[in-house]
Amino acid sequence: MRKILFVNACVRPNSRTYFLAQTVLEKLDGEITEVCLCRENLAPLCRNRLEERNTQLAAQNYAAPLFQYARQFAAADEIVIAAPYWDLAFPSVLRIYLEYVTVTGLTFRYTEAGVPVGLCRAKRLIYVTTSGGTIGSQNFGYDYIKALSKTFYGIPNVRCFQAENLDIQGADVDRILRKAVQEIENSDIQSL
Repeated sequence: MRKILFVNACVRPNSRTYFLAQTVLEKLDGEITEVCLCRENLAPLCRNRLEERNTQLAAQNYAAPLFQYARQFAAADEIVIAAPYWDLAFPSVLRIYLEYVTVTGLTFRYTEAGVPVGLCRAKRLIYVTTSGGTIGSQNFGYDYIKALSKTFYGIPNVRCFQAENLDIQGADVDRILRKAVQEIENSDIQSL
């Protein structure tokens, strides 16, 4: 059975991003494992953690608990990330999670010329986001995820579903969300 990793960076109850992500997950076939980032004990890689990480990497001890997220990410057949659009990107807990995922020898390696080569099994990552205002043509959160996925993780197919302008005065929130759901439902994401 396919392993689907659902990375949930939605911090609010009744999250509209989470709602859209559930629509995506319903279209996918496989065993879904959710990592709810707000419930994880994630802290930035401070000096002590970074030294521990470097020690474990030097020893090639990829079984170390510090690498649990990278192992899980690398082993997934498909990845869905749900993150609201905050401050031109996403909640900081997702950035911290990505620090733990981006591990040389687990999710990517470097060639002798210093070029990153992805080691992740997933062939597709789906990013879901919502915004109270306009995201516009530059979705820095999605662009960052897409760059990491393609450049470091080796995930060739990266897709984004979004709903924006949800908090604009007079916005028809139900209509905007229905339109986003319809886009997901009409997409070909179930065929991978």
